[in-house]
Amino acid sequence: MATSPFTQAIGAEQLMLAKMDAMKAHVAPQFVVTANPIDHRIEPSVAPLSFADAVNRVLTQVNAHQSHASDKMTAVELGQSDDLVGAMVASQKASLSFDALMQVRNKVVGAVDEIMKMPV
Repeated sequence: MATSPFTQAIGAEQLMLAKMDAMKAHVAPQFVVTANPIDHRIEPSVAPLSFADAVNRVLTQVNAHQSHASDKMTAVELGQSDDLVGAMVASQKASLSFDALMQVRNKVVGAVDEIMKMPV
């Protein structure tokens, strides 16, 4: 009596599943997921952050990047520092943060325009 290909496929699948279960039982005790210890140290913020506060923080950070880059470039220009690479990296970082700020600003302005166009 010949077995059909369907029966052979089911038998092969059962054999493969049995082997996978055996490997899973062998590996499972070694792999234990625990809580992240950093999560316990982070204090939840008491008050939620308002949009105005978030924008103010971002503006302060962008301004800090700009002034840091300016200070580094001035130091290089005056000969007080020879870290030209650091000055250029700071300048690019400031430029990138300003460009990102402008993109967010444009999105917010576009969203406000869309809201203003909505019928009441």
